Amino acid sequence: MRRNLICARRCFITGLILAIGLSAYGCSDSASVSDDVQVPLSSLTVTPGALRPAFFSNTTNYTVNAPTSATSVTVKATPKDSTTTMTINGILTAAGQGRSVTLGAPGSTTTIIIVLESQNGTETTYTVNVTRLLSSDNNLSALDVAPGNLVPPFDPDIEDYTVNVGVLVERVDVSATKSDPNAVMSGSVSAGAGTASGQATIQLGGPGSSTPVSITVTAPNGTPKTYRITVNRLSNDDNLSALTVTPGTLSPAFASTTLTYIVDVATNVTEVTVMATKSDPNAVLSGSIADPGAGQATGQATIQLGGPGTATPVAITVTAPNGNSKTYAITVNRAASSDNNLSALTVTPGSLVPAFASSNLDYTVNVATDVTEVTVTATKSDPNAVLSGSIADPGAGQATGQATIPLGGPGTATPVSIIVTAPSGVFKTYTITVNRLSSDNNLLALSLAAGAIPLDLTPPFDQNHLDYMVEVPIGVIEVTVTATKSDPNAVLSGSVADPGPGQATGQATITFVLLPPPQVSITVTAPNGNSKTYTVTVNQVLFP
Repeated sequence: MRRNLICARRCFITGLILAIGLSAYGCSDSASVSDDVQVPLSSLTVTPGALRPAFFSNTTNYTVNAPTSATSVTVKATPKDSTTTMTINGILTAAGQGRSVTLGAPGSTTTIIIVLESQNGTETTYTVNVTRLLSSDNNLSALDVAPGNLVPPFDPDIEDYTVNVGVLVERVDVSATKSDPNAVMSGSVSAGAGTASGQATIQLGGPGSSTPVSITVTAPNGTPKTYRITVNRLSNDDNLSALTVTPGTLSPAFASTTLTYIVDVATNVTEVTVMATKSDPNAVLSGSIADPGAGQATGQATIQLGGPGTATPVAITVTAPNGNSKTYAITVNRAASSDNNLSALTVTPGSLVPAFASSNLDYTVNVATDVTEVTVTATKSDPNAVLSGSIADPGAGQATGQATIPLGGPGTATPVSIIVTAPSGVFKTYTITVNRLSSDNNLLALSLAAGAIPLDLTPPFDQNHLDYMVEVPIGVIEVTVTATKSDPNAVLSGSVADPGPGQATGQATITFVLLPPPQVSITVTAPNGNSKTYTVTVNQVLFP
């Protein structure tokens, strides 16, 4: 009983394996499987192609997909029994011999019959259906636009092109040839299956416009490919639509047809920014402003200006897509400097009073009595300004001028005038008064009076005599002393106070309550510091 169970189990497993084999190689693709092919093959191949399902000696029906380019296939078959006779499509064929079978047109199926016959007359037939696939060729073999040239040059694998034509071209002819005549061409150019080439006339838009051309090639197997051409009808627009200079204002106001402009800027402006906008973004800027790039309308540049009083040219050339060009010219005038200041001023010997400042125009310099001349040095804030007056200009672009100024005699004032004229024509005058100090410490006059009664000096007044005596009656308790300086700029001190700068005469009332009366002392200090003292002794007498 146990032996029977084991045998049954083995039979079940064998049947299961056979069922799996039939499922793997079975009836899809019209395969026919027999448990026991009486006259089997040991191998079968079809080239090019692959059997479906894979070869199994008990499977007698197969399919093969051959590429569209294959016009024939080679069949090789080997019977298991070397005594078996084999024909392929009715032609006696030796085992393993390659037999060429011609295929039909793409999309057709060719049936190959392999018949095996044993020596006892038993036959087995294997069938192979070879389908020649439809073409997948959706390429163009040629593409042309007239007038014009494709960019890049035509290549079947490149799908996008550009063609530029002149402004006067209103239409182009597009010709396209299919690589596979059985493909179908549609879109801007059409051609049905079996017709290799197509042609179409394409109307273009206005100057400066782009016209798209689209050609779709659909292969026999249904796979499409689209070639695209952009036809640019070039513009002749070489205008600017806007032009500005910052800082500054164009004169005249901008107009695209006006090519020449002037801009005036202040003297302190060292650079300007120029912005130019193309009327056609596909035009090209050159010259003072570089082009901003394809399709970009506005370019900009910073222009360095020359020195004050100079003119800087700016040239902007606009080249239209068709090659026409136009140049806009701007002259930027930087105003001349209005700087009419001195940056330094000195007098040697001597010191300016007040100390120098460019905004202060009037100065005084005091020099000693023995100084007969001074050297005045003046430095322009703007070297391009011009000095005149007491100092001659040192020359264009030279900053510092110098002059030797002879002085008048002691006690005199010598005027120095320095005129600074800016490049703009505006001028300013600096004035220096050089005082040559006097050594005159003399009195020009000296007198005393008791009320309205003049008193006589003994000896009579002489500026070179310093000591005097005067008599007054007993009972007079005050006298009036009047002293006049020989140099009004000298200074009185002592019994008579100074009347003030430039005032010559001083006066004082001397009261004497106690006896003897006091001595009158008058000191005269010259502008140069030298001093001299005059004295008057007052004596009271019974009878003057």
